[in-house]
Amino acid sequence: MIYHFTAKKIPCLASALRSVMFLGLSLTFVSSFLSTAVAIEPTDDIAVEQLLKTSKSWDGRTLPSYPTGQPEVTILKITIAPGATLPYHQHPVINAGILTKGHLTVTTKAGKQLVMKAGDAIAEVVDKWHYGTNSGVEPVEIIVFYAGIEGKPLTIKQK
Repeated sequence: MIYHFTAKKIPCLASALRSVMFLGLSLTFVSSFLSTAVAIEPTDDIAVEQLLKTSKSWDGRTLPSYPTGQPEVTILKITIAPGATLPYHQHPVINAGILTKGHLTVTTKAGKQLVMKAGDAIAEVVDKWHYGTNSGVEPVEIIVFYAGIEGKPLTIKQK
């Protein structure tokens, strides 16, 4: 004799099957996430160097939560002449950069400073007035990545 069980006829079996399916899907998701969480695995032919990973800006403040809205990524290359100073400004969005050339000094309105040299990474302050000065003798070049929201400014200059 062959018995045919269905989840509808045995309620506890239905619950158990749902649990097993959920667990299976969860494990599949987690394992696929873990395998993709690392950008690229280093090999003999590939070097991977983490330049920055943080939940705080350079002044030690915790970064804010991402705002709601359509995400918009912007990447800028900013060049600052020797001796030049940017005006006071703030960023309403999270951004980070890598100084590729020169020496840059970033100063907050409270007087806190960060001195950077080529190769240094920065998680910029958010919603905090600051300015940057090229403190070297060659042009500064910094590549900045903004995790913004469509229609929202990346920088606000002080009036």
